[in-house]
Amino acid sequence: MIGVLLGIHVDKIYQKLTFNVRPPRTSCTMYSLEFYQQLQTLIHTIEEINRDPNILSNVTLGFQMYDTCNIPHYELQGALQFLNEVTTLSSNSRCNTRPSFAAVIGSRVSANSIILANVLGAFRYPQISPYSSVSLLSNQKMFPSFFRIVPNDKLQSMGLAKLVLSFGWTWIGLVAADNDYGLLGIQPIKQEIIKAGACVAFTEYIRLGQPNRNAPQIVKVIKESAAKVVIVFSFEADFVPIVNEMLKQNITGRILIGNVGWSRSPLLSVKKYFQILSGTLGLAGVEHVVPGLSQFLSQIHPSESMGGNWVNLYWEKVFNCNFFYWKNISGSLETPLRECTGEELLDGVMNSSTYISSLKYSYYTYTSVTVLAKALEDLKSCKEGKGPFSYGTCADIWNFKPWQLTHYIRRVKLTLSSGDYFYYDQNGDLPSVYRIVNWQLSPEGTVKQVQIGNYSPTAIPEKALTINSSLLLWPMGGQQVPRSVCSESCPPGFRKAARTGQPVCCFDCVQCLQGEISNQTDSITCIRCPWDQWPNPEKSRCLPKSMEFLSYDDALGGTLTTTSIISSLIPAIILRLFILYRQTPIVRATNYSLSCLLLISLCLCFLCSLVFIGYPHHQKCLLRQVLFGLAFTLCVSSVLAKTIMVVFAFMATRPGSNLRKWTSPQVSYMIIIICFLLQFILCITWLSTASPFLQYNTNTKPELIIVECNEGSPIAFWTMLGYLFLLATISFIVAFLVRKLPDRFNEAQFITFSMLAFLSVWLSYIPASLSAQGQYTVAMEIFAILASSWALVICMFLPKCFIIVIRPDKNRRHLIMKNKH
Repeated sequence: MIGVLLGIHVDKIYQKLTFNVRPPRTSCTMYSLEFYQQLQTLIHTIEEINRDPNILSNVTLGFQMYDTCNIPHYELQGALQFLNEVTTLSSNSRCNTRPSFAAVIGSRVSANSIILANVLGAFRYPQISPYSSVSLLSNQKMFPSFFRIVPNDKLQSMGLAKLVLSFGWTWIGLVAADNDYGLLGIQPIKQEIIKAGACVAFTEYIRLGQPNRNAPQIVKVIKESAAKVVIVFSFEADFVPIVNEMLKQNITGRILIGNVGWSRSPLLSVKKYFQILSGTLGLAGVEHVVPGLSQFLSQIHPSESMGGNWVNLYWEKVFNCNFFYWKNISGSLETPLRECTGEELLDGVMNSSTYISSLKYSYYTYTSVTVLAKALEDLKSCKEGKGPFSYGTCADIWNFKPWQLTHYIRRVKLTLSSGDYFYYDQNGDLPSVYRIVNWQLSPEGTVKQVQIGNYSPTAIPEKALTINSSLLLWPMGGQQVPRSVCSESCPPGFRKAARTGQPVCCFDCVQCLQGEISNQTDSITCIRCPWDQWPNPEKSRCLPKSMEFLSYDDALGGTLTTTSIISSLIPAIILRLFILYRQTPIVRATNYSLSCLLLISLCLCFLCSLVFIGYPHHQKCLLRQVLFGLAFTLCVSSVLAKTIMVVFAFMATRPGSNLRKWTSPQVSYMIIIICFLLQFILCITWLSTASPFLQYNTNTKPELIIVECNEGSPIAFWTMLGYLFLLATISFIVAFLVRKLPDRFNEAQFITFSMLAFLSVWLSYIPASLSAQGQYTVAMEIFAILASSWALVICMFLPKCFIIVIRPDKNRRHLIMKNKH
């Protein structure tokens, strides 16, 4: 005898309990066409086994059936009745007065199965559940006699997590029944989601103790959340109130992810729910056709089939009619108005999609009975002396102990009618493959679950989940994968900055700092570019930095180069003019030899600026400041010699003066040599101790490499420049003091103006050079070189050239010398 616990009704009437009187008997509601068909499948399978001479010959299987309505205390009550061998609603005829109770098939609900397993396991009575999948039941120490036909929920939970993560969703809502099935099923999903870096937007529980299942609160959370994807882990009967509330509040655009408990639910596969469930994804068990079941079901009739009122309810459900001669207790939402006659033909409805869908779990019931029959056959076929028990003994098929049958069930191995090989592992679990289904609307207007892929937990990780995206349809028929994120992805060039007090999936996109890049979407950190590279404008990759120096090709560099070359020609032209007119009074009066030396040095001053232009090679860095300093020292010392010679010349003309010997040209040359030699020694010392060198400057302008010359010793540079200042200042002071000497053409006046301009230029250069950056620092020095050189050319030689070229009539000795009379 087999005990069968099956919920023909799947819900109950919720009554308010006062706890001061005995609670009333629970009334069952929501008759399930699907589970009545499970009962018929069980009857059909038992009859097939009883007719088969190759299995359990001379043994007849019978059953006792109890409608539990999925209520825990009804489940327990039914199991205790089986143990006490009390006849319940339906049983077959008995061959003896004390039948052998073999095992229990049930319960459908995992939480109820745990209760039963604790009771039955205490006596080692086998329990086979076609539907209970909670992972806790795999604990063979706690539940040593529990077996099931469906895979462990942990595998299903891992599959659901991998499914949502495969679409890139990172903001996911969770809804679960508040029983062991829901709580233990949702926990691995949450762990996998967090482990993968995604986040749980909310976790809500379907309160099974409330008539409305807490639907208003759950739907409110779903509506207010930004999560577009919601995993629902429950049975269909518990999820129906949630869908009704979503329909009431018109919550659309959400992608619901269903577990095996409702992913192919006939109860939800109706058109009125499709606007809510459109595009739903879910895991479903493998479906197979039970041999001969369709023919058996076609013979059901209210007047002939076993089950009493259950058969009448079945007939009413199938044909949408009502037997008025008995009280309708189906609890259906819509009462049919047409009277059932009993003459309706099942052949007309058995091919409908709704009817076929209701048979999806029949294979599990068939497998449960088949496994139990195979275990009994193995027990019956045992050869004495070769048995599995002590001393090779066997169990007696007519008087076996519960633990003996448990032993044989654990070791069952058989090939089912579908061709699948069935066996249990060490935890009482079996290999599994899940189908991935997508809820779509067929052309005929019916809701169907289209298989779009598979999930095989035992396959290698890369091939465990396979999805045919071309078959997918999202809510309202779209094919673009919807997004479900708390924050939009940060593009390259940005990094994620976590929001205080919120999950890691909620973040702000912060642009990378200067000199940093992020070359991936959703980068957590930015990467600093190497010293010689700089980010592109998008800050997504590093590019080689541009090198900045005063190039001949630049407009500024080209202008300065042209100006320097042209400017250097002016002193050369003046020198040529002076050579041609060297015998004229004005040339002789300005000390011809010093003037020629000054013009040559000015030409060198103009040309030395070219050393500052172009790529600053090491040789350029060594020579450019030295050449500049020496050229200008020669120039300024020549001016100083001219100034001093003017003073000596006028002082020597006084009566009784002994300074005539100091007016010789050798004195002026000596002044120039001494001044030049001091600067030369300073430059040699500079080059020997802290010479200038090529430098790549990335601090001034981080986006560029400024190729420049490091002066080595700033003290030496400013000492060299200060020495020029000293010479120019002495020349200025001396020239200023003798500017009013009695001479028609007193050159001291022009030296005064030239030195004043020279000093003004270089005094302005100091703050300007300190504020300039990059190539403009070099350009500023070149400008100072050109400006100060031009100041000397203009102040010293322009008046002389004017007289020589334009007014030669004034180039006479008597006009040059001042005449008192």
